[in-house]
Amino acid sequence: MHEHFMRMALEEAQQALEEKEVPVGAVIVRDERVIARAHNQREQLHDPTAHAEMIAITQAAEACGSWRLDGCTLYVTLEPCPMCAGAILQARIPTVVYGAADPKAGAVHTLYRMLDDPRLNHRCLAVSDVLAEPCGQILSRFFQEQRRLGKK
Repeated sequence: MHEHFMRMALEEAQQALEEKEVPVGAVIVRDERVIARAHNQREQLHDPTAHAEMIAITQAAEACGSWRLDGCTLYVTLEPCPMCAGAILQARIPTVVYGAADPKAGAVHTLYRMLDDPRLNHRCLAVSDVLAEPCGQILSRFFQEQRRLGKK
């Protein structure tokens, strides 16, 4: 089941790649039904908060008619950063499934452990490494191309 929805998140990452965005995609599922799909749009929207997870969380809240996303699972191709992990906690999402670890900004298992920190008022189950290889490959190809072009 996790791989099925992660493949949808990878489709979103591919869409981001085609739009020259960092290729990260996210899908939110409730009752085995997709209620939100998004990809990074920071460049397009000129918005530093336009990460795939943030956009998907906003869509899911609209679809549920509530900011509390009880019963939802977030699938994302890259380990969430601190901003997105904070939004996940605020939305009370119970389960997060991600593909590739993020050694520079990962806030689930790599640099920080925000989603299971007992000092915070919500914790959620985190499942890592689902289709980690293709999730990491699309990012690696993107950043190799950026370096080749001399972009930051």
